[in-house]
Amino acid sequence: MREIVIESFGKINLALDVLYKREDNYHEINTIMQEISLRDRLTFTDEKEDIIIESEDKEMPLDSTNLVYQAWEKMKSTYGINRGLRVKIEKNIPIAAGLAGGSSNCAATLKAINQIWDLKVSQKELMTIGKSLGADIPFCILGGTVQAKGIGEDLTTLRPFKDRLILLANPGFGISTEYAYKQVDLNANYYDIDTIVKSIEEDNTYQVASKLKNKLEESIIKEHPIIDEIKTIMIQNGALGSLMSGSGPTVFGIFDNQEKLETAKTKLSQSIEKVYSCKTI
Repeated sequence: MREIVIESFGKINLALDVLYKREDNYHEINTIMQEISLRDRLTFTDEKEDIIIESEDKEMPLDSTNLVYQAWEKMKSTYGINRGLRVKIEKNIPIAAGLAGGSSNCAATLKAINQIWDLKVSQKELMTIGKSLGADIPFCILGGTVQAKGIGEDLTTLRPFKDRLILLANPGFGISTEYAYKQVDLNANYYDIDTIVKSIEEDNTYQVASKLKNKLEESIIKEHPIIDEIKTIMIQNGALGSLMSGSGPTVFGIFDNQEKLETAKTKLSQSIEKVYSCKTI
């Protein structure tokens, strides 16, 4: 029985602007996505029929609502292949956390099926299939440092912003992407995403950290002030900049010093259960 293990990496948004609501009810965005080293591990094995999803994470759905299940169904119908799959998910990325954990698991499943079923599907084709399942999935297939427009599928690869020290703090509750977008103020001014792109291209960590912005953040902070409290603790303990990632509620900080990061981690861990140190990749 063939077995494939794929690491499924999370992401943060270094900038996120929401421009307007489209006719298809999605929102037009302009964002910078950055892959991070916090990851799940998925183990795939062939089954004769049906899909079996296993995980020790009690919060994870193991049925058709899971994007892993939907990826399997999509690949079956797209390529006319009726084969099963067993997927064991070692979950480290918090669920509904603004870190694209579900999307990343979906991307990993598309890649795994491509290998196990020997489909020889190109990365571009996989990204097109991924788009039909979720806006972040094409990025999760591509990875790296990327500017994304449209609903998140129009991707431009940027200079790698890798090996930056990142601290993540998740306050222990989930926020659905749909809910976060319903709260956003579309009348607010547009963000200058081009400036942060320029800072990335110049490899200037300090400029990037000083320009972190997320239009979804303000309305979410009003309901959950703990997010602002986490940001404040990060800045007070040495973060160069701090921001809520994506639809939240996870907050990240960028550090230039491992000792400062560990100090901030210790401080946050006194009141926050889910605190992780990682790097951009």
